[in-house]
Amino acid sequence: MNQINVLGTELQPCSYDPITGYYRTGCCENRGDDPGMHVVCCRVTDDFLEFSKASGNDLSTPMPQYGFAGLRAGDQWCVCAARWSEAFDAGHACPVVLESTHVSALEFVGLDDLKAHAV
Repeated sequence: MNQINVLGTELQPCSYDPITGYYRTGCCENRGDDPGMHVVCCRVTDDFLEFSKASGNDLSTPMPQYGFAGLRAGDQWCVCAARWSEAFDAGHACPVVLESTHVSALEFVGLDDLKAHAV
C-alpha cells in the first residue's frame, strides 16, 4: 500500500534509531488497524515529553522488557495524532517532520498548525 504524507507526497521514514512507528518500521504509516493513530512524526522536546507523561503516556522512561530505551529530547518518534493535538492546544506541541507525517493526521489537526511547527 502506498503511504502518503500531509504534503501529498510519498511518506518518508521518521526514525530508525530509535526505531519508531506502530509497526516498528521506522515510518508513521497507517494501515487502518492502529487504534492510537501513531501518524505524526515529531522531534520530541523535554516540554512535550513532560506533557505526555503528565497525560498518562510516559515516553521517557526506559522499558527494557519491550526493547524501549526511552526517548530524549531530539529523538524523532511517531506519536498519536490526538496526543499531538492535545499538546498543541495546551501549548506544548513539539516540532513535526511533515514529510514523515501521515496524511491521516489531518483528521485530528489542521495542516496550517502542523506547518507552523515544522522542523
